[in-house]
Amino acid sequence: MTTMTEASVREFKMPDVGEGLTEAEILKWYVQPGDTVTDGQVVCEVETAKAAVELPIPYDGVVRELRFPEGTTVDVGMSIIAVDVSGGSAPAAAAPEPAPAAEEEPEEPKAQGSGRQPVLVGYGVATSSTKRRPRKSAEIPAQESAPVSVSVQAELNGHGSVPEAPPAPSASVSAPATAADRPRPLAKPPVRKLAKDLGVDLASVVPSGPDGIITREDVHAAAAAPAQAPARPTAPQPTPAATAQVSTAPVTTAAAAPAASYDSGRETRIPVKGVRKATAQAMVGSAFTAPHVTEFVTADVTRTMKLVEELKGDKDMQGLRVNPLLLIAKALLVAIKRNPDVNASWDEANQEIVRKHYVNLGIAAATPRGLIVPNIKDAHDKTLPQLAEALGELVATAREGKTSPAAMQGGTVTITNVGVFGVDTGTPILNPGESAILAVGAIKLQPWVHKGKVKPRQVTTLALSFDHRLVDGELGSKVLADVAAVLEQPKRLITWG
Repeated sequence: MTTMTEASVREFKMPDVGEGLTEAEILKWYVQPGDTVTDGQVVCEVETAKAAVELPIPYDGVVRELRFPEGTTVDVGMSIIAVDVSGGSAPAAAAPEPAPAAEEEPEEPKAQGSGRQPVLVGYGVATSSTKRRPRKSAEIPAQESAPVSVSVQAELNGHGSVPEAPPAPSASVSAPATAADRPRPLAKPPVRKLAKDLGVDLASVVPSGPDGIITREDVHAAAAAPAQAPARPTAPQPTPAATAQVSTAPVTTAAAAPAASYDSGRETRIPVKGVRKATAQAMVGSAFTAPHVTEFVTADVTRTMKLVEELKGDKDMQGLRVNPLLLIAKALLVAIKRNPDVNASWDEANQEIVRKHYVNLGIAAATPRGLIVPNIKDAHDKTLPQLAEALGELVATAREGKTSPAAMQGGTVTITNVGVFGVDTGTPILNPGESAILAVGAIKLQPWVHKGKVKPRQVTTLALSFDHRLVDGELGSKVLADVAAVLEQPKRLITWG
């Protein structure tokens, strides 16, 4: 039964802070139970697969409970914080452990139609996406699916297939009944995944973390313990109970076999999440969907480097970041203008080639959170000072970790500057949905034939990867040759632009 006090508690759910995102990790809480919050106040920072975003609360009240600790990955639509909006103070005693957020149904007015709820950040929560599958009843033994999940997971992790374990003896059949009576073990999602990979039942693990939370070390200790069991059955005249225990040892040992080769002192396992997870999925999807072709050209960019120095002293460029990347970006935009068919995308569902009449220029940026590719909207319409300003803002925002999800959507072509790391060239992988990516190598002083004589010149190598479904070899070659031609003779920015 819902009391008046319970009815005054509002549940703030994890919104979709970027179109199509399904989960986010709670990086930091800015409030604690008992704190007073106001409409629009930032209560936490979350990290999605695309960016770190601060979430404001959409109403006034007193924080009743934080549903998840920092470092937890939460699905979109799950409640993350409970706020008492009645104006009363927070309860002195700690609230009991909440039921899973997916099962909560706070008494809030339902939105009309199938649209999303209005929130202060992101797209809100679609009505259909908040419904979760009900938990399986305790009548279904958990052991029925364990051998299959361990085998499949081990094979996906590259450990090879795990021999299918025979059904456990009747002594373990009673486990589901007792498991239903005890509370759900406390552990973070990465720890739960580790336990699943190693075949460890979290209910049997003794927690050592604060507030009874199970840590990775606890799981490894539980996984390593059964490995010592086979040495004990050699004792003379075992009892029937001991014999029964010995007969179950092979099953446990087989499931925990991968843990035997893992040495925490020599290896570190890092959960794949956030930007790294998104990057991995995008690169795999791109590499095995779009047929990549990469072409290379070496260019004398001495004149471009001289122009960079001249522009630094130009009054129209005062206060702006002027570097070779700026002119390389402008050169690529000129090449796309001369070869507009390269600026396109492949629509698999409709079997169409979508040619873009705008250029959203992506710039690959290495940040502490990982590789991100924000883009400059409508870069083709910007003057050189405007392009320099946009590049400066993009880099500064990326370094601060404040790049928004919107800034990383809708790119058409990308530049990746591997030369800053002293690398000559590379074979870049396309950003999903884009047709081409230009890699810029290090600019070095090298011997070069100039006007019939060998002279030291500033030289770099450019590499252009493109989707061969969209771009034929001739078109790709023309684009790359045009970029090199502009960098060799920067005056072409005027004559071709």
